[in-house]
Amino acid sequence: MADASNRPRPKAWLNGILFALTVVSTFIVGLFLSQPYVHPDSPASPVGLGPFLEPRVLLLGGLYAVVLMVILTAHELGHYLTCRRYGVAATLPYFLPAPNLFGTFGAFIKIKSPIHRKQELFDIGAAGPLAGFVLALPALAVGLAFSKVGPVAAGEGMFSLGEPLLLKLASAIFFKHIPAGADIVLHPVAFAGWVGLLVTSLNLFPIGQLDGGHVAYAMFGRRKRYVSSAAPAAFLILGVFFFSGWLVWAFFALLFAIITRVKKPRGLYLMALRLRHPQVLDEDIPLDRKRMIVGLVIVLIFILSFIPDPVKGYGLLGLLKQGGMGVK
Repeated sequence: MADASNRPRPKAWLNGILFALTVVSTFIVGLFLSQPYVHPDSPASPVGLGPFLEPRVLLLGGLYAVVLMVILTAHELGHYLTCRRYGVAATLPYFLPAPNLFGTFGAFIKIKSPIHRKQELFDIGAAGPLAGFVLALPALAVGLAFSKVGPVAAGEGMFSLGEPLLLKLASAIFFKHIPAGADIVLHPVAFAGWVGLLVTSLNLFPIGQLDGGHVAYAMFGRRKRYVSSAAPAAFLILGVFFFSGWLVWAFFALLFAIITRVKKPRGLYLMALRLRHPQVLDEDIPLDRKRMIVGLVIVLIFILSFIPDPVKGYGLLGLLKQGGMGVK
């Protein structure tokens, strides 16, 4: 047996740097979210750094970053610790900073050794979304408690976010009546919960090596391919009628569906091996009842978390109408 002290140590410094950069990027986004919440009557694009350096804006921006990072970290640690439990080699989480609406593209771990049993695959795939969802729930609830109703913002560069079913149900509890021409102004913590739900739902799509792909394969074995085969059409419909960004998912889902059916072991087939979920030794043995019930809970979590239109009014059909291309 090789001496553990002689094994190469993972380059944790890269994980640390990416984590720190993601904290910074989410904090900056948090400032931009907090400024209009603190000063709803201020201009949509305030001039200078002054409006962003007020103590309350800094506090709320920091809260957004902390809450979102906790949700993302819990999600990835759910995978990582479950891998450790089963002796599956995996890297520490890699966080992805980004100059987008959220301040991040999320995070991931890389599994570096085979997963041999169906229950291991299920547990590893399910642990992340379960952990992230459990923490997104209180973030959403606490954030909604401090959210408020205000006039609908209008003007160039303004947009409205879509609502997952869970947010719609929770909003009905916290806000009994919203006047015409008004909408809920989300507290930054509530927005962090919204992002947590979005990340959870995206990871639960039953394709490839996403969490949902692992869970679906563990539950249904080879029959899972029928679910994956419907993904391109589902994303296409979502892209046309709800949010054009789904068309990118449609392209990659179609590409995955094609390359996983290439028979010759070269080119695209080698790419398929890297994208496909790991095959388990007990593929034909049914998953136990307890995990099947947890699988149904995960389906419910997906239904509650999924946002068909993360940004409203940006479906392909709507964009074509706005562009005056004569689409009816």
